[in-house]
Amino acid sequence: MDGIANTPKPPYYAVIFVSQQTENDRGYGEMSKKMVELASEQQGFLGVESARDEGVGITVSYWESLDAIKQWKEHSAHQVAQDRGKKEWYKSFALRVCKVERDYFFEM
Repeated sequence: MDGIANTPKPPYYAVIFVSQQTENDRGYGEMSKKMVELASEQQGFLGVESARDEGVGITVSYWESLDAIKQWKEHSAHQVAQDRGKKEWYKSFALRVCKVERDYFFEM
């Protein structure tokens, strides 16, 4: 989960998840790591990038297809995390699914 995801040549899909957390962690950090590990084992997963500061987080996951995204959304362990997020961890969140048409990279 460190750094910039090594994605293939477009097109592919990005799921952008922006959240504002509540004050209580209650296992959020542990669940977040578990979800990244589990997502990385899913067919169609391409990578993830994440940042958090002052209670606001942005996670972008990359996927081969809309079907792969749907399968991840419906994964039973992910559904448990989603439910806990709504009940315990998030004041608010937004989720956006985008098709990546172009990408550019720079590295020194």
